[in-house]
Amino acid sequence: MQNFIFQNATKIIFGKETELQVGQETVAFGKKVLLHYGGGSIKESGLYDTVVESLTKQGIEIFELGGVKPNPRVSLVREGVTICKENQIDFILAVGGGSVIDSAKAIAAAVYYDGDVWDFFEGKANVTDCLPIGVVLTIPAAGSETSGGTVITNEDGWYKRAVGHESMRPKFAILNPVLTYTLPSYQTACGITDMIAHILERYFTNEKNVELTDRLCEATLKTIINNAHTVIEEPTNYAARAEIMWAGTLAHNDLLSTGRIGDWASHDIEHEVSGIYDIAHGAGLAIIFPAWMKYVYKHDVNRFIQFANRVWDIEIDLNNLEKTALAGIKKMEQFFSSIGMPITLSEANIGEEHFEEMAKKGTERWPLGNFVKLHQSDVVNIYKLAK
Repeated sequence: MQNFIFQNATKIIFGKETELQVGQETVAFGKKVLLHYGGGSIKESGLYDTVVESLTKQGIEIFELGGVKPNPRVSLVREGVTICKENQIDFILAVGGGSVIDSAKAIAAAVYYDGDVWDFFEGKANVTDCLPIGVVLTIPAAGSETSGGTVITNEDGWYKRAVGHESMRPKFAILNPVLTYTLPSYQTACGITDMIAHILERYFTNEKNVELTDRLCEATLKTIINNAHTVIEEPTNYAARAEIMWAGTLAHNDLLSTGRIGDWASHDIEHEVSGIYDIAHGAGLAIIFPAWMKYVYKHDVNRFIQFANRVWDIEIDLNNLEKTALAGIKKMEQFFSSIGMPITLSEANIGEEHFEEMAKKGTERWPLGNFVKLHQSDVVNIYKLAK
């Protein structure tokens, strides 16, 4: 087991009607707030009015920036930075899912920087501090509500890059499962796939003797799997929505990373796909992760056997261990398909024309992954397995 420091300062406020507390939580950090959100869904649902009323009651001055898209764009981040600097904003409130939260984090980090925000994502500058951030979560998926990372897309070249810093962790995150009742089933399924992928990136490690975090990963995976069909078929089932929402947070708050080094190649490989094709991140991961598994499973067959047995309840065939490992991968593909996710690039109407370009862009700074180091040719081969 690796040495580690675990610290997550985000205050979680979980349960029904907790969004009513957003004003009193926000006022502890500032009186001039940038309210950041996506499209019109929070206005249609009434959440926007609830948040504005709660903030106004605390005497908070509100500045707004809507329009965040899935795979959030650096151009909108730049708009947010300008608003914050010109109006001396002291807090950013993200109301939405991972894209809104990631956009808010990038804005918050760039407020204290004199250069362009994209410098962080190119490695030309390091984040040192950021404005405090709060969250009202509407889409359980990305886990960004308690993570220290952000992922942003640059329309100039369609690069999708990540950066992280401890100061990016939100000060509080309000999680009310009721707010997720109206999510379309496809968006719910994308979120489920995203949180599963966050766990798998941590699960497939070369570190030995990490049984506790293995078991925590497996338990969280099984909880998500056990509740996935319920939330899709019964969207107002509070118990199932609550399990999924909390699991999504635990999947990415770094608890499941303790004592181990995760992989993260599949995320980087998928970022190139969604950067160019603007596919939903979860859908892209449903395609890429099984292909990655098929490419690397021989590196540690026993770990894939453990995954198949403990997560998917597949009996271990002692006479054919590879058969068991491959059965676990197949079971995961079947699960993704059963909740409406594509499991091949062709299902997502993505062809081969950008394989070399995506692989080159993904590996231009360094090889991808830690479980197995992947170079450009490896990434091309994974795209081919995914087609």
